Amino acid sequence: MAAVMRAVAALLVAVTAAGPASAWGEFGHRTTAAIAMENIAPRTRAELAALWRHAPLLGTPECPLADLEDASYWPDCLRGNAPRWAYTFPWHYRTAPICEPFNPRANCASGNCVTAQIERNFRLLADRSLPGNIRLEALAFMVHFAGDVHMPLHSGDREDRGGNDRRVTYGIIPGLNLHWAWDGPIAERAITSARPALTRRFTGEERRALGGGRPDDWGRESWQTARDFVYPEAFGRPPCEDELPQETALSQETIERALPVAERRITQAGLRIAELLDAALSAPAAAR
Repeated sequence: MAAVMRAVAALLVAVTAAGPASAWGEFGHRTTAAIAMENIAPRTRAELAALWRHAPLLGTPECPLADLEDASYWPDCLRGNAPRWAYTFPWHYRTAPICEPFNPRANCASGNCVTAQIERNFRLLADRSLPGNIRLEALAFMVHFAGDVHMPLHSGDREDRGGNDRRVTYGIIPGLNLHWAWDGPIAERAITSARPALTRRFTGEERRALGGGRPDDWGRESWQTARDFVYPEAFGRPPCEDELPQETALSQETIERALPVAERRITQAGLRIAELLDAALSAPAAAR
């Protein structure tokens, strides 16, 4: 049995460590899109259906873009073609030091950060004078980045590239880093264990409680979550009193405490994506 467990652990390491350090991973991003699809207006759904036909004009056959779930992952898929798309890679995050006061205007030179790009791509999507392929590209970036900004370690940082430089053992699985633990296994377990399921139509009261705000607000929430939960839980100490070790282990108790935090952020991302889509695609032109 011990040999079997070691083999399973090795396989899980190979599968999870091979993926890119991108917020929520593919499963998490697709879940935010599925939540959004359950909570958008009928007119928004019709507008989306008309946009998918422009996908061939983007010239990314290796990265499908046939529905909102594809759109939620498309910007990460582009990482496989760095010569063409590397200029977009800094758009996925805007990390701020958790041991300094939060500054919503820092670390975003020339708009090259996640919050600025959510707003920029929202404006492009909402502009019906633009060609369909331009609006579709903006849609995919907006949806993906709205997911990214809700992942705590895309906003909070302890001089470690959002946790990428901190080695972590996740339960029995060694060889991860703190960023990827939150991207992958924590998010995946939070989604699959949620009751009721996250992909559903939320009530108006739930949407009011979990939605709202602007990209800078969402970034501040993630930064605060990193400061007050992610780093203290991972290292068992206040994160700003002294230097943190480069390696730690997440116990099952720590992982279980993280699940409702990840579940809430993924849910908020999905509902806020729905709000962005309705505002861009269903609102009267004068309101935009």
